[in-house]
Order: sequence, then structure tokens, then C-alpha cells
Amino acid sequence: MTRGRTRRESDPPISGTAIQAAEHEAAKQRLLDLAEAERTRVDVPTPTEAVPVGRRGGRKGR
Repeated sequence: MTRGRTRRESDPPISGTAIQAAEHEAAKQRLLDLAEAERTRVDVPTPTEAVPVGRRGGRKGR
């Protein structure tokens, strides 16, 4: 059983460079898929309350 599409007589010949580029792209995609699967999900914390800040960067009411 072969994977993918089989070559026909009417198809143009495939160069070694094209095969290498396709293999490189497939390997890159596998690495990206693996990295995405292993990525740690981090919940983004939401701010609890806005702190008013004065003009000089300090907190008001101190």
C-alpha cells in the first residue's frame, strides 16, 4: 500500500530539489504540530481592581 498520490506517466518528472523541499516542509510542519501539542496553556489573569495613579506615578490617597 502506498501513501499519497502515485505518479502517472503523464506527470512531469519530479526533481530531487523539489522532493527535498517537500520533505523539509513536511518535517517543519510535524515540528510545529508537536510544539503546539506540547505547549503549556496559561490562563491570563484578569485584573482584580484598577488602582488610581496620580500624575507623578504614585497612588492617590497616600
